[in-house]
Amino acid sequence: MSQNNFYITTPIYYPSGNPHMGHAYSSILADVFARFKRIDNYNVHFLTGTDEHGLKIQKAAEKNKLDPLKYCNNISKIFRDLTKNLNLSNDDFIRTTEVRHHKSVNDLWNKLIDSGDIYLSKYKGWYSVSDEAYYNSDEIVEKNGKKFSTFSGSQVEWVEEDSFFFKLSSWENKLLEFYDKNKKFILPATRKNEVINFVKNGLKDLSVSRTSFTWGIKVPGNDKHVIYVWLDALTNYLSALNYPNLSDSLYKKFWPASLHVIGKDILRFHTIYWPAFLLAAKIKPPLRVFSHGWILSGDEKMSKSKGNILNPLEIIEKYGIDQLRYYLMKEVPHGKDGSISLKNLENCINSDLANNYGNLCQRIFSFIKNNCENKVIKSTNISDSEKKLISDTNALTKNLRVLMNDQDLNNYMKSVIEISFLTNKFVNDEEPWKLKKSNKEKMNNILHLSLEQIAKISILLHPVIPTSTEKVLKSLNIDKKFIDLSFLDGKKILSNAVNLGDLNILFKKIN
Repeated sequence: MSQNNFYITTPIYYPSGNPHMGHAYSSILADVFARFKRIDNYNVHFLTGTDEHGLKIQKAAEKNKLDPLKYCNNISKIFRDLTKNLNLSNDDFIRTTEVRHHKSVNDLWNKLIDSGDIYLSKYKGWYSVSDEAYYNSDEIVEKNGKKFSTFSGSQVEWVEEDSFFFKLSSWENKLLEFYDKNKKFILPATRKNEVINFVKNGLKDLSVSRTSFTWGIKVPGNDKHVIYVWLDALTNYLSALNYPNLSDSLYKKFWPASLHVIGKDILRFHTIYWPAFLLAAKIKPPLRVFSHGWILSGDEKMSKSKGNILNPLEIIEKYGIDQLRYYLMKEVPHGKDGSISLKNLENCINSDLANNYGNLCQRIFSFIKNNCENKVIKSTNISDSEKKLISDTNALTKNLRVLMNDQDLNNYMKSVIEISFLTNKFVNDEEPWKLKKSNKEKMNNILHLSLEQIAKISILLHPVIPTSTEKVLKSLNIDKKFIDLSFLDGKKILSNAVNLGDLNILFKKIN
């Protein structure tokens, strides 16, 4: 894969219900990384979609008295519409009911048969319909006469049926060797340690087919069996690149995937099963899996049963999409669970967006419009205070690529917010409004540097709040086609003479 190609994916979402904040968080997070790479001159392919097979879908369709495919068509459209509501920049939206996906799954299955990694036997064990996952006996707890997974909290049932198995047990040492050679395959490090410990405790062969339901991709040559939903679902990352056509330009450019963004509840599937399937089929595994935490309401995971779900669409309608994107990216800890609330969202909008970044843009643009006829010309004289602001900003920006490449969005955001605080302080200290008559040259220099700072902040925030930052950059006469990170390498953004367009209030304070 070329160094300048970047393939990023969200989980494909299980459309057994309406989208929730967890879906929004995963999608926005991946979108931020994709947008950052694009403005850093990478050729990006960004994938999202829906996982439409399995017993849970079949039961949901039956409950709604619909054919499974018709049910999936209805729900998948809701998730496709969500990409627009969240202002995602995805290049593709895949559904596991598509023909291209079935071709990929069949090919991968046949490769695993040919490699001797799949055999037919009988499955006996605990299974969660909700998670579409198998659990060991030591991962089960009994409550009120029912069995639950200690990992996810979902109810499990005892299943016995004929099944094809993948020889996962034979990949234990090979996986540990793979993790050792690829130190950043799993981020954050706490998740990596969790996976390694699980593998070291021993892996059992994995059931990869079911006979107790029919909604799924049939096992090639054996229509009684449906391919296990996770072997089916994970293959979407390949099928979106037109695998098994290895000469296809998408596959040649973008595989192996650069980054899978997932929630921690599907960590094992992506970091144990998925690389094992791929290595067995002699396909390169992805370069990285980044696992974020759960979105919490207070100290609890959001769930329908607890009635504590915050609907992302309702929040977008009330507060705005950039406001939600900014809040989630800033406030949810790097790779950890994050507690969110409407009160904290409103505080974040007021303090960061309205009072800091929004106020900086508004005060500078308004002053230039009212006092300089929307034009600022910079001279060659640079004051010590200007040099200090430039130096302090350079110190804050020098590691931003590294932070984003390590998916450390929290520290990235802190640095950008600090640049905005420093610029506001610079304007307050220099008081350009007092210089219009006494020193117009110095006033123009202060204003020009402030505009250069606003341009930098806007470009750095563009992956997070694209709609608002495009308004600012457009007012600076920077076309969105030419937004890039070349200033991180020392290039100036603005010319010495800047003509401004009008800029309305970006963020209204919430009372």
